[in-house]
Amino acid sequence: MSSDREITTVHLLRHGEVQNPTGVLYGRLPGYHLSELGRKMADRIAEHLRTTERNIKAVVSSPLERAVETAQPIAAAFDLEVRTDPRLIEAENVFEGLKFGVGDGSLRKPSHWRHLRNPFRPSWGEPYRNQVGRMLAAMADARDLARGAEVLVVSHQLPIWVTRCHVEGRRLWHDPRNRQCTLASLTSLTYADNEIEAVTYTEPVKDLLPAKYNRTFSSGA
Repeated sequence: MSSDREITTVHLLRHGEVQNPTGVLYGRLPGYHLSELGRKMADRIAEHLRTTERNIKAVVSSPLERAVETAQPIAAAFDLEVRTDPRLIEAENVFEGLKFGVGDGSLRKPSHWRHLRNPFRPSWGEPYRNQVGRMLAAMADARDLARGAEVLVVSHQLPIWVTRCHVEGRRLWHDPRNRQCTLASLTSLTYADNEIEAVTYTEPVKDLLPAKYNRTFSSGA
């Protein structure tokens, strides 16, 4: 990476744990807030970024409640306001409001089959490429808010993961159980001028993660 180029880091943060007592795939549905543990995760991330002396100049969030609530203590730690960007929202999914996950028997329901015909697109929701396109555009605008410094962007598991796959040259179709994007994890992309030149992944709240989140499909993202 050339030393005479402007270096900016965009940290993609997945929100913390959500209060979801019925275990549905909540997707873009309103009214899903952080659980008590999720709020603890958000506070821990804020403390982590502050004590590691990150040069955060802006905080941008998906408009969904769980993302904004994750962003708020971080913004407060750096004396910033939370900006929202609808391009950072969760992926659209036809199974919103239902209990639907890998290994739960959903694939045996005939009413679901027409939505599962093409996992490469995928046929049950927003195309992966569309997610990548809107995420990259939102990240570029976030980068421009913090040129030469760092910006914290709060989004959701699937959009973050497929964006990382795209940047790293991987296929977008994948097994959802193998996403490396745990709750309150940071996927950090380093820009040299306008080009992404490095990606790193960290889990600052790994010790807070319940066992059920270890490499399992999440009912929300």
